[in-house]
Amino acid sequence: MARFCSLFSSSSGNSTFLSSGKTNILIDAGVSAKRLKEALLRRAIDPASLAGIFITHEHSDHISGVRVLASAFNIPVYATEGTLSYMEENGTINGKFPFEVISYEGMEIGDMFIKPFSTPHDSRESCGYRIELPHSQTAAIATDIGKITDKLKENIIGCDLVMLESNHDIGMLQNGPYPYVLKRRILSDKGHLSNIACGDMAAELISKGTARLYLGHLSDENNFPDLAFQTSLAAISEKTKAVCGRDYILEVCKKENDKDIVRF
Repeated sequence: MARFCSLFSSSSGNSTFLSSGKTNILIDAGVSAKRLKEALLRRAIDPASLAGIFITHEHSDHISGVRVLASAFNIPVYATEGTLSYMEENGTINGKFPFEVISYEGMEIGDMFIKPFSTPHDSRESCGYRIELPHSQTAAIATDIGKITDKLKENIIGCDLVMLESNHDIGMLQNGPYPYVLKRRILSDKGHLSNIACGDMAAELISKGTARLYLGHLSDENNFPDLAFQTSLAAISEKTKAVCGRDYILEVCKKENDKDIVRF
């Protein structure tokens, strides 16, 4: 049975655990290696069992724990060419663990098939991941996205489980303390997805068969978990006949998750 757990999810650090039951991976490692190790061990996961760490992009809230964790347990690291080039330049890639560019054609690792897809974000070569699991199950991770693109839709629609960014409430951001330049960056097509944009995509996902939807990468300053949840719930209820709790599960990923692993 496949397993999923958002270990950390916010503007200050992100890491997601996914397992087929035989093959374990992390997507991003954006908090300290110590915290990542503790989070895994609390769930009876040996960090040495990780078959790979798949990086979405080079921002610190996605890579800050990679070098120490991968070096300590000799875990292979995979990312797009642009992301790896940055990681080599800034010393994250240090020669103490294997690393490899992942092709957009995807790759097999254990009994998973992992395929990156490009995402619009202000980084060198940001991507999300679609993961094909045994028994025809699929999952997708799509955060740090300025807008919903056709390529992104193509890769996440129809997945059984999706983690989708619901970063900010537009009003909170516009009226908040961030400097104007940062507000513009977040609101741009290469920034972050708003609650409203997430809700529109959420409704389409649920209407196309997604059974588990997790809202991730919430801003610490410009969002509230209940606001993100209610925005997506309202959009799904307005545009579909699906009932939350009966036809699908909708949850907000916590900044630091205290829940057990989800089996699906």
